Amino acid sequence: MFELLGLAVHRYSALLAPEELERAASLASSAPIADIRDWREDGVAVGEHAMAGSLRFFARADLGGEPTADAVLRRYFQAALLTTAAVTRLVRKHRFEVAVFHHGIYVPQGLVGEVCRREGVRVVNWNPAYRKQRFIFSHHQTYHHALMHEPTALWESMPWDEARDAELMAYLKSRWYGTEDWIWFHDRPRTEKDDIQRETGVDFSRPCVGLLTNVMWDAQLHYPANAFPSMLSWVLHTIDWFGRRPDLQLLIRVHPAEIRGTLPSAQPLVAEIARAYGSLPSNVFVIGPESHLSTYAVMERCDSVIIYGTKTGVELTAMGIPVIVAGEAWIRNKGLTLDASTIAEYDTLLGRLPLGGRLDDATVLRAKRYAYHFFFRRMIPVLAMQPAKGNPPYRANVQGMHDLEPGSCPGLDVICRGILEGSEFIYPAEQMPVRA
Repeated sequence: MFELLGLAVHRYSALLAPEELERAASLASSAPIADIRDWREDGVAVGEHAMAGSLRFFARADLGGEPTADAVLRRYFQAALLTTAAVTRLVRKHRFEVAVFHHGIYVPQGLVGEVCRREGVRVVNWNPAYRKQRFIFSHHQTYHHALMHEPTALWESMPWDEARDAELMAYLKSRWYGTEDWIWFHDRPRTEKDDIQRETGVDFSRPCVGLLTNVMWDAQLHYPANAFPSMLSWVLHTIDWFGRRPDLQLLIRVHPAEIRGTLPSAQPLVAEIARAYGSLPSNVFVIGPESHLSTYAVMERCDSVIIYGTKTGVELTAMGIPVIVAGEAWIRNKGLTLDASTIAEYDTLLGRLPLGGRLDDATVLRAKRYAYHFFFRRMIPVLAMQPAKGNPPYRANVQGMHDLEPGSCPGLDVICRGILEGSEFIYPAEQMPVRA
């Protein structure tokens, strides 16, 4: 495809010397398994990305119990070494100004990014957004990490009016059903209170606190640990805590993407909980990933919600629901949530439960501004990318160069300026007409 456009195509085979191929093969076969994860090559975290690739391959948060884990990790390690050597030679020979590529972690993308940053090449990463025909671009690193540290000044003073409020809330309601998204996990959701109580056994006449999980391997790779070393340790600690508070109920919603995601989890959380407990405390209830109960309808009936790294915290705060954050989530450090950085801080926050009320008006307005920024400004529309079945969930529909010229697509203009000039990848949705 690229050769037809007259563009140069660089191949590993032309970028790697025989001795580099031999060294990578030798290290991958002989290095102690325990040393691979922390292996670095001239400042590049080769082992970290090899481990990330292996965890994603097995769809697990750890490699325990996998009989082929060592062999797979060694293969990823070899590929990571070769990628590091090849990309180092490539960028030193051609001195690229900016490198634009998908995602930003795993093998090879993570190593491409590490080498480029080390060599002074500006990095731009991109990923499909949740909304149809929209993409997220980020400077320097994957958006998973970039959005955690984004300055609040980019959105907290954004103009706000009733029309913008209605536009946001209509979209957030659509997320209950996925009608405006090409990435969603709730198929034919059930929202009635009686259905929820009948399936779970929870009693909403008593104080109930929700807990939303991530997919375990996804949380391990995309979101650095904060108060807890892993998502599983957080879940088990929380169950133990609520077991000592019979006056409260804990309602755990396991992420539907465990079974409905692009890569279903091979380490189901329900099985991990069952392994840790012969029987759960009588005030702890679990909604499995296969359930058609609406996550939003369930959490809307809770006093408050505890999260680890899920983006749902962005939506819940905009709905006025108090949120406690135990891991690294995009809603953290935005002046909207109760954030824990240590287990002691987490336990102190839990000790305040039940909170007994919704967020105040000023906090809800701030949360709505951030939600609008996240869903309408950071998710950039590219109308030429039409929804399609399969993976990826889109296909290009470009009729001619006129579809790509400056001014033809405001979202594409934002992306091009960001790549060429280093400007923020923020679509000025607040300046656009509100969709009827």
